[in-house]
Amino acid sequence: MGDFIKRALTAILFAIILIAGINLHPVGFIATFLGIALLANYEFYGLVKKTNAAPQVAAGLIGVVLLFAAVTSHNYCDKALLFQVLLLLIFLIFIIELYRKKENPFANIAYTLLGLIYAALPFALLIYLVFQNGVENFRPDIVMGIFIMIWVNDTGAYLVGVNFGKHRLFERISPKKSWEGSIGGGIATLLAAWGCSYFSQELSLVLWLSVGLIVAVVGGLGDLVESLFKRSIKVKDSGTILPGHGGILDRFDAVLIVAPVVFVFLEIVKEFSK
Repeated sequence: MGDFIKRALTAILFAIILIAGINLHPVGFIATFLGIALLANYEFYGLVKKTNAAPQVAAGLIGVVLLFAAVTSHNYCDKALLFQVLLLLIFLIFIIELYRKKENPFANIAYTLLGLIYAALPFALLIYLVFQNGVENFRPDIVMGIFIMIWVNDTGAYLVGVNFGKHRLFERISPKKSWEGSIGGGIATLLAAWGCSYFSQELSLVLWLSVGLIVAVVGGLGDLVESLFKRSIKVKDSGTILPGHGGILDRFDAVLIVAPVVFVFLEIVKEFSK
């Protein structure tokens, strides 16, 4: 019972902080996801060290801050200067490695850059989603909807999978996941997307259902990608920062793939709607 209470309290506190961070204020939104991205990035580097790699942790964390600053600047001022500074940092990482005298230098460079792409960029892209109609219109509905759908997808997949799951989805990577669970989670996600369309006019019903389909399909793949990563380094959880729930990467595994796909999808829709 102690573990259940610990998991429940962690989940409630986590949900409260995340919901407040998303909805209360633009600065709070950016700060919340910057903090999450920094923790995810640091956690990622800690995991790859188990492979005897030596990523450039300081450069990576500076890169996360620069990435968020660049995206924020681009949204608020339509300036791209900080993206150019970030690009400079990326190539400085190659030069820095010359002086570190570490084994497997190109693996170190690759892991450093992968941390920025995999564990930070998806969270930065969420900033674009809340400013779909300009910085004067802070609308967190889409991001809140994405998280609701991810939570519904996970819950639906778990409940259906536990009770009816017989056919393994991807046994090599995640032995417990089933096709039945994935289908059940997908149906629940589409129902959640339909519900989101009633509470938010930011997207049409068709677009909400499209985003729901992305979450249902890509979210599950994001979970499998993180499971693949953990299996490759033989760890059960990505971290211990969330008692009873593992690490930041464990909790946001779906978002890491869903956010970029939704961002690209909505940008394509916006382009063809002009």
